[in-house]
Amino acid sequence: MSGQLMPCSPAEIGSLFLFEKLSPEQLGQLCSAGRVEKFEPGPVYAEGEPATCFYVMIEGTVVLSRRVGGDDVEVTRTSQRGVYAGSMQAYLGDRVPQVYNNSMRVTEPTRFFVLPGEKFSDFMQEWFPMAVHLLEGLFFGSKSTQRAIGQRERLLALGSLSAGLTHELNNPAAAAVRATATLRERVGKMRHKLAIIAQGNYAPEVMAKLIDIQDRTAERVAKAPTLSPLEASDREDAVSDWLDDHDIQNGWRLAPTFVQAGLDVDWLDQVAAAVDEELLPNAIGWLNYTVETELLMDEINDSTNRISHLVDAAKQYSQLDRAPFQNADVHELLDSTLLMLSGKIGQQIKVVKDYDRTLPKIPAYPAELNQVWTNLIDNAVSAINGAGGEGTLTVRTALDHERLLVEFRDTGPGVPKEIRGRIFDPFFTTKPVGEGTGLGLDISWRIVVNKHHGTLQVESEPGDTRFQVLLPLTAEENDTIEELA
Repeated sequence: MSGQLMPCSPAEIGSLFLFEKLSPEQLGQLCSAGRVEKFEPGPVYAEGEPATCFYVMIEGTVVLSRRVGGDDVEVTRTSQRGVYAGSMQAYLGDRVPQVYNNSMRVTEPTRFFVLPGEKFSDFMQEWFPMAVHLLEGLFFGSKSTQRAIGQRERLLALGSLSAGLTHELNNPAAAAVRATATLRERVGKMRHKLAIIAQGNYAPEVMAKLIDIQDRTAERVAKAPTLSPLEASDREDAVSDWLDDHDIQNGWRLAPTFVQAGLDVDWLDQVAAAVDEELLPNAIGWLNYTVETELLMDEINDSTNRISHLVDAAKQYSQLDRAPFQNADVHELLDSTLLMLSGKIGQQIKVVKDYDRTLPKIPAYPAELNQVWTNLIDNAVSAINGAGGEGTLTVRTALDHERLLVEFRDTGPGVPKEIRGRIFDPFFTTKPVGEGTGLGLDISWRIVVNKHHGTLQVESEPGDTRFQVLLPLTAEENDTIEELA
């Protein structure tokens, strides 16, 4: 947008704090190269357009805003003479994209000194060569440092996740190994018991009954009910008494196994009625090994399923076999992240999932959203641990004004009001030295805002801190989605 051209006074330009140390000759060169323009209320330039000019306000009121999602968010409003905006990085040339990083508008008739970007670059190089070198070093050094520490942040998160996943995998793997060793022993004893039974002079129909009882016992184990501790104790006493009454040795050892398998006194009466009294002890012993092998196989099955579930969660979390940009179910992403971080969350923190399962899939970069969830959950856990280690983490999803809301709520001490506006700044952290890089929330903000055109915000008071991620339900025109079967 062009304004009304007005005379350029070197004296007036020299009264602005940015140019007050320049010589009369330099001020004259500025006026010759630039111009004074008066803008009526409205836009001056828009974010993302080529940055062609450097603007210094002489008088009026200026408003700067950033595009966040579908909204323009005001970041600065000022009437201070000499404030500047526009192509402030023109001196870097084509080494960085020369576009406006924000939008500028004026709310009243406002005069600017306007300097073309290439002229601004020339004057900087000619008048302040040392400053240009320092600014270049600061700019690119900061970018390099931020990138290196960002990679370090991801490596730290990966290390933490790897340690947690290893711990989670070790438990079911160790259980499966123990169960397999015990199963081998029980199967050997079962073969021995079967040999003893086979050596007896039993009619074929008796053996057939015994095998039928064994098959029905195995079926009963698969359908064993879950008993309360009191119910299990009462049933164990009854089964133990029955075994003692029938002269079965070590009945108190067999009773817990039979009860766990869902066997009761009525079932044992059916066994006693099906076999001779002489065969009963060996039959009971054989059925005990049958029950133990079934329970051990169930334990192995549960352990291997747990391992498979963890591997699936790791695969979902890393998105290794998925397109970078796709329609994603945020609940799947949240569940995989929570599972990956379960070791770090621990037992003292209660996790509540308040999901709206009716929400649609959204266009997203799932692996990067998982990084956001990781950072926000890690912050919540750190806050709760800092307040004693016990608390609640609530993960909520909902529809919020045509956007999908993912909220992480913790019962920690909260974010102090005086630092709330800085928590998304690079390198800002409240964690002790060595425990945080200060880039977790900055990375999260850039992933949500810059890459997903969403919003990341925080509401906090002691005992109730909420980080809210708002994501659009549809893709931008220049985004592409690759659907996976």
